[in-house]
Amino acid sequence: MVSAATTGRPDRERTARIDVNRHRDAAEERHRATASEESCPGVVPPAECCRGVVPAGARSIDEILAAARARLRRLEPEEAHLAVRAGAVLVDIRPAAQRAATGAVPGALIVERNVLEWRFDPRSTSRLPIADRYDLPVIVLCHEGYTSSLAAAALHDLGLHRATDVIGGFVAWHRVGLPAFGPTALLAPSSRTVAPETTRRAFT
Repeated sequence: MVSAATTGRPDRERTARIDVNRHRDAAEERHRATASEESCPGVVPPAECCRGVVPAGARSIDEILAAARARLRRLEPEEAHLAVRAGAVLVDIRPAAQRAATGAVPGALIVERNVLEWRFDPRSTSRLPIADRYDLPVIVLCHEGYTSSLAAAALHDLGLHRATDVIGGFVAWHRVGLPAFGPTALLAPSSRTVAPETTRRAFT
Protein backbone atom coordinates (compact mmCIF):
# COMPACT_ATOMS: atom_id res chain seq x y z
CA MET A 1 0.00 0.00 0.00
CA VAL A 2 1.24 3.45 -0.87
CA SER A 3 0.78 6.01 1.90
CA ALA A 4 -0.92 9.39 1.33
CA ALA A 5 2.34 11.14 2.26
CA THR A 6 4.20 9.23 -0.46
CA THR A 7 1.50 9.96 -3.02
CA GLY A 8 1.65 13.74 -2.41
CA ARG A 9 5.46 14.02 -2.46
CA PRO A 10 5.92 14.59 -6.25
CA ASP A 11 3.39 17.42 -6.22
CA ARG A 12 5.11 19.09 -3.28
CA GLU A 13 8.49 18.71 -4.95
CA ARG A 14 7.20 20.25 -8.20
CA THR A 15 5.68 23.12 -6.25
CA ALA A 16 8.97 23.68 -4.40
CA ARG A 17 10.91 23.72 -7.68
CA ILE A 18 8.48 26.22 -9.17
CA ASP A 19 8.85 28.48 -6.12
CA VAL A 20 12.66 28.29 -6.28
CA ASN A 21 12.66 29.12 -9.99
CA ARG A 22 10.27 31.99 -9.42
CA HIS A 23 12.44 33.48 -6.69
CA ARG A 24 15.57 33.00 -8.80
CA ASP A 25 13.97 34.73 -11.81
CA ALA A 26 12.82 37.61 -9.61
CA ALA A 27 16.32 37.99 -8.14
CA GLU A 28 17.89 37.99 -11.61
CA GLU A 29 15.41 40.61 -12.78
CA ARG A 30 16.25 42.83 -9.81
CA HIS A 31 19.96 42.39 -10.54
CA ARG A 32 19.47 43.36 -14.19
CA ALA A 33 17.50 46.43 -13.22
CA THR A 34 20.15 47.52 -10.71
CA ALA A 35 22.98 46.90 -13.18
CA SER A 36 21.13 48.91 -15.79
CA GLU A 37 20.79 51.89 -13.45
CA GLU A 38 24.36 51.75 -12.15
CA SER A 39 26.32 50.73 -15.25
CA CYS A 40 24.47 52.60 -17.97
CA PRO A 41 22.27 55.27 -16.34
CA GLY A 42 19.84 56.65 -18.88
CA VAL A 43 21.73 55.17 -21.82
CA VAL A 44 21.25 51.53 -22.79
CA PRO A 45 20.63 48.31 -20.84
CA PRO A 46 23.64 46.15 -19.87
CA ALA A 47 22.64 43.54 -22.44
CA GLU A 48 23.62 46.07 -25.11
CA CYS A 49 26.47 48.05 -23.50
CA CYS A 50 28.13 45.12 -21.70
CA ARG A 51 27.59 42.33 -24.19
CA GLY A 52 30.07 39.46 -24.34
CA VAL A 53 33.15 38.51 -22.38
CA VAL A 54 35.44 41.31 -21.20
CA PRO A 55 38.64 41.14 -23.28
CA ALA A 56 41.82 40.11 -21.50
CA GLY A 57 43.63 43.16 -20.18
CA ALA A 58 40.63 45.47 -20.49
CA ARG A 59 40.18 47.92 -17.61
CA SER A 60 37.16 49.89 -16.51
CA ILE A 61 37.32 53.66 -16.58
CA ASP A 62 37.33 53.64 -12.76
CA GLU A 63 40.46 51.47 -12.79
CA ILE A 64 42.14 53.66 -15.41
CA LEU A 65 41.33 56.79 -13.42
CA ALA A 66 42.65 55.29 -10.18
CA ALA A 67 45.89 54.27 -11.91
CA ALA A 68 46.32 57.75 -13.35
CA ARG A 69 45.78 59.45 -10.01
CA ALA A 70 48.22 57.09 -8.28
CA ARG A 71 50.94 58.72 -10.40
CA LEU A 72 50.05 62.30 -9.41
CA ARG A 73 50.40 64.54 -6.40
CA ARG A 74 47.06 66.19 -6.92
CA LEU A 75 46.44 69.70 -5.61
CA GLU A 76 43.52 71.23 -3.78
CA PRO A 77 42.36 74.47 -5.46
CA GLU A 78 44.11 76.67 -2.88
CA GLU A 79 47.36 74.72 -3.34
CA ALA A 80 47.08 75.06 -7.10
CA HIS A 81 46.50 78.79 -6.80
CA LEU A 82 49.63 79.21 -4.70
CA ALA A 83 51.63 77.05 -7.11
CA VAL A 84 50.54 79.21 -10.04
CA ARG A 85 51.61 82.33 -8.16
CA ALA A 86 54.99 80.65 -7.66
CA GLY A 87 55.39 80.00 -11.39
CA ALA A 88 53.44 76.85 -12.27
CA VAL A 89 51.42 76.83 -15.50
CA LEU A 90 47.67 76.41 -15.02
CA VAL A 91 46.23 74.78 -18.15
CA ASP A 92 42.48 74.85 -18.70
CA ILE A 93 41.56 71.94 -20.99
CA ARG A 94 37.78 72.52 -21.01
CA PRO A 95 36.09 73.14 -24.37
CA ALA A 96 35.12 76.70 -25.27
CA ALA A 97 31.40 76.10 -24.77
CA GLN A 98 31.96 74.87 -21.22
CA ARG A 99 34.19 77.79 -20.33
CA ALA A 100 31.61 80.21 -21.72
CA ALA A 101 28.81 78.55 -19.78
CA THR A 102 30.56 78.24 -16.40
CA GLY A 103 33.41 80.74 -16.29
CA ALA A 104 37.19 80.79 -16.54
CA VAL A 105 40.30 81.37 -14.45
CA PRO A 106 42.24 84.60 -15.09
CA GLY A 107 45.67 83.89 -16.53
CA ALA A 108 45.01 80.21 -17.25
CA LEU A 109 46.48 78.90 -20.47
CA ILE A 110 43.74 77.57 -22.73
CA VAL A 111 44.77 74.29 -24.36
CA GLU A 112 41.84 72.04 -25.16
CA ARG A 113 42.20 68.36 -24.40
CA ASN A 114 42.40 67.14 -27.99
CA VAL A 115 45.73 68.92 -28.62
CA LEU A 116 47.28 68.85 -25.14
CA GLU A 117 50.04 66.30 -25.80
CA TRP A 118 51.15 68.03 -29.01
CA ARG A 119 51.38 71.40 -27.25
CA PHE A 120 53.41 70.13 -24.28
CA ASP A 121 55.69 67.46 -25.70
CA PRO A 122 59.14 69.11 -25.73
CA ARG A 123 59.96 67.08 -28.87
CA SER A 124 56.82 68.06 -30.75
CA THR A 125 57.07 70.49 -33.65
CA SER A 126 53.66 71.81 -32.54
CA ARG A 127 54.65 72.52 -28.95
CA LEU A 128 54.09 75.82 -27.21
CA PRO A 129 57.19 77.98 -26.58
CA ILE A 130 56.94 77.39 -22.83
CA ALA A 131 56.98 73.60 -23.28
CA ASP A 132 60.71 73.37 -23.80
CA ARG A 133 61.67 71.27 -20.78
CA TYR A 134 60.53 68.17 -18.94
CA ASP A 135 60.50 69.71 -15.46
CA LEU A 136 57.84 72.27 -16.38
CA PRO A 137 55.28 72.42 -13.52
CA VAL A 138 51.94 71.98 -15.30
CA ILE A 139 48.62 71.99 -13.42
CA VAL A 140 45.70 70.74 -15.49
CA LEU A 141 42.19 72.05 -14.86
CA CYS A 142 38.95 70.57 -16.15
CA HIS A 143 35.35 70.97 -14.98
CA GLU A 144 35.25 68.58 -12.01
CA GLY A 145 38.70 66.98 -11.83
CA TYR A 146 38.21 63.73 -13.72
CA THR A 147 39.42 64.35 -17.27
CA SER A 148 42.24 66.46 -15.86
CA SER A 149 43.66 63.44 -14.00
CA LEU A 150 43.81 61.42 -17.21
CA ALA A 151 45.34 64.37 -19.04
CA ALA A 152 48.00 64.93 -16.38
CA ALA A 153 48.91 61.24 -16.52
CA ALA A 154 49.28 61.56 -20.29
CA LEU A 155 51.76 64.40 -19.72
CA HIS A 156 53.68 62.11 -17.37
CA ASP A 157 53.88 59.61 -20.23
CA LEU A 158 55.57 62.34 -22.27
CA GLY A 159 58.12 62.86 -19.50
CA LEU A 160 56.61 65.92 -17.80
CA HIS A 161 57.07 64.45 -14.33
CA ARG A 162 55.81 67.52 -12.46
CA ALA A 163 52.41 67.58 -14.16
CA THR A 164 49.36 67.26 -11.92
CA ASP A 165 45.75 68.42 -11.72
CA VAL A 166 43.26 70.30 -9.54
CA ILE A 167 41.06 68.23 -7.24
CA GLY A 168 37.45 69.07 -8.03
CA GLY A 169 38.33 71.09 -11.12
CA PHE A 170 36.86 74.49 -11.91
CA VAL A 171 33.76 73.72 -9.83
CA ALA A 172 35.88 73.40 -6.68
CA TRP A 173 38.07 76.36 -7.67
CA HIS A 174 35.03 78.60 -7.97
CA ARG A 175 33.38 77.18 -4.84
CA VAL A 176 36.25 78.21 -2.56
CA GLY A 177 36.22 81.74 -3.95
CA LEU A 178 39.43 81.78 -5.96
CA PRO A 179 39.74 84.30 -8.82
CA ALA A 180 37.42 83.46 -11.69
CA PHE A 181 35.57 85.16 -14.51
CA GLY A 182 31.85 84.54 -14.75
CA PRO A 183 30.03 82.99 -17.72
CA THR A 184 30.34 84.85 -21.00
CA ALA A 185 28.96 84.75 -24.51
CA LEU A 186 30.62 82.11 -26.64
CA LEU A 187 33.39 83.70 -28.71
CA ALA A 188 35.49 82.43 -31.56
CA PRO A 189 38.37 80.20 -30.37
CA SER A 190 40.99 82.64 -31.62
CA SER A 191 39.65 85.39 -29.36
CA ARG A 192 39.48 83.10 -26.32
CA THR A 193 42.93 81.52 -26.57
CA VAL A 194 46.06 83.16 -25.23
CA ALA A 195 48.61 83.67 -27.99
CA PRO A 196 51.76 81.54 -27.55
CA GLU A 197 54.05 84.53 -27.33
CA THR A 198 51.86 86.18 -24.68
CA THR A 199 51.83 82.95 -22.74
CA ARG A 200 55.57 82.62 -22.91
CA ARG A 201 56.06 86.11 -21.49
CA ALA A 202 53.54 85.50 -18.74
CA PHE A 203 54.98 82.25 -17.44
CA THR A 204 58.71 82.43 -18.14
